Amino acid sequence: MMPTPRELLQEADSRMKKASAALERELASIRTGRASPALVDRVKVEYYGVPTPLSQLASITAPEARLLIITPWERALLPQIEKAVLKSELGLTPSSDGHVLRLPIPPLTEERRRDLTKMVGRRVEEGRIAIRNIRRDTLEELRRKEKEKAKSQDEGKRAQVELQKLTDTFLEQLNAVGQSKEKEILEG
Repeated sequence: MMPTPRELLQEADSRMKKASAALERELASIRTGRASPALVDRVKVEYYGVPTPLSQLASITAPEARLLIITPWERALLPQIEKAVLKSELGLTPSSDGHVLRLPIPPLTEERRRDLTKMVGRRVEEGRIAIRNIRRDTLEELRRKEKEKAKSQDEGKRAQVELQKLTDTFLEQLNAVGQSKEKEILEG
């Protein structure tokens, strides 16, 4: 059975929500001047030969605005965690006391802030492209249904208008998230 225009719009909405959430997760991992456990979300640590997210191997806290503390659940993992943080693209140098790993977050230089805002802009643009691709796929499906006479032309036009409204809403949301992150970086 073929999906109805309403089902196609619901699927597009769901896919757009996922794309938006992915962008928000991506932006949360971009370093600002403040410490946040989300900074190390994408760091993977070799654990018995398997790359494992750091958050599954240690507790991560931000007791101060410019300090992250990583406490591994197995002390033997400390060297691997330290190596993973050094290899990550965070640009942070951890210090270890044998029990915990301290990650001081240095203030950002003006040049680094500009680089990070450009990176945010690129990631937001990638999100916009994902949203527009979802719109294009759904639009093609709606038009194909119209040609097959699976629905009326009026119903097809209404669905296309709804799809455009949905797309515009998500694009505005992505822009707002991007602007908020850029502001956070510049204020740092």
